[in-house]
Amino acid sequence: MHARLVRGAVRSAAVAAAVTGTLTWAPAANAQPSEPTPSASAAAADTPAADAGSVEITTRDTAGDVLPGAAFLLLDSTGQEAGRGTTDAQGKLTFPDLAPGVYRLKETASGSPLHEVVTDQDVIVTPGQTTRLTITDSFKAARVLLQAKDGKTGKLLSGATVNIGTGTSTLLTLTTGAEGTASGELPVSSWKTEFWVKQVKAPAGYDLYKPSKTFTAGPGAPVTVTVTNTKTATSPKPHPSDKPTHKPTGIPSTSADTPGDGTGGGKPSAPGTGTPDADATSTAAAVPDGDSSLTTPAGSLAHTGADATPWIAAGAGLLVIAGALTMVAVRRRTTTESEPDDNSKTN
Repeated sequence: MHARLVRGAVRSAAVAAAVTGTLTWAPAANAQPSEPTPSASAAAADTPAADAGSVEITTRDTAGDVLPGAAFLLLDSTGQEAGRGTTDAQGKLTFPDLAPGVYRLKETASGSPLHEVVTDQDVIVTPGQTTRLTITDSFKAARVLLQAKDGKTGKLLSGATVNIGTGTSTLLTLTTGAEGTASGELPVSSWKTEFWVKQVKAPAGYDLYKPSKTFTAGPGAPVTVTVTNTKTATSPKPHPSDKPTHKPTGIPSTSADTPGDGTGGGKPSAPGTGTPDADATSTAAAVPDGDSSLTTPAGSLAHTGADATPWIAAGAGLLVIAGALTMVAVRRRTTTESEPDDNSKTN
């Protein structure tokens, strides 16, 4: 009986304790609801990481002037956007609070119609450090139109080649086409750049334009360059009246070279024959080898007209010599025949 009473008392005390604890917790929870504790991710977003870095950009052109309004986009290693912005009046832009790593920087606009944008580049962010970059935007190229003209008529000429450059550097080579023109882009490094142009090949039939000329060009601006050429001078053709009318024969006169004995005749080969030592073969031997027509045997008429005149004169000279020799022979024969008569008279 006693044991049963003890177990009942213990059971009643446990139930009472359980009921009392429940009633005590519930009102406290309903009367003062507690505020949620800030999460760790939210705290990290509001407070910069101790190892965060930054990127600072300064934008200029090739002349050294700052470029405000240049737009940039920064991407992280996964290709997600990490920041974007434009340069201020001093040409500066900063991307702060960047986690260390490699980023990709893109220039989307130069902020000027006369400047080009640079190519994309990688940027390394170091923990707790600021990475400073200087971006240089080049000027847009000038557009050059080359013309080659005839100095007198103004006609456009093809085939003219020129070099264009600045200082000691050649930047562009152009050759005029069928229409007498050529075009190209000329890089410029300032708002007004001075260039020289020199012709290295003239059009066909024209002299080379030797002087160098200069011109100025600005970024993105068109400019026309003109070189002039004069026709090559040609020597005058000979007039028909200047051509010789007769071909020189080169045959010496036989009458001046024939030896004589004081009577105008040559020496006979034998008394009473009336025939000179020289014959037709000796006369032909004096004729130059280059003219085969002059080796015709004596006594035949090889040519007529102006070329036969020397042979006629030579033949006349031979006849005169033969006649003289004949007279000398006759005189000697007469003297020989008369000598016996004179001896008989003496005896």
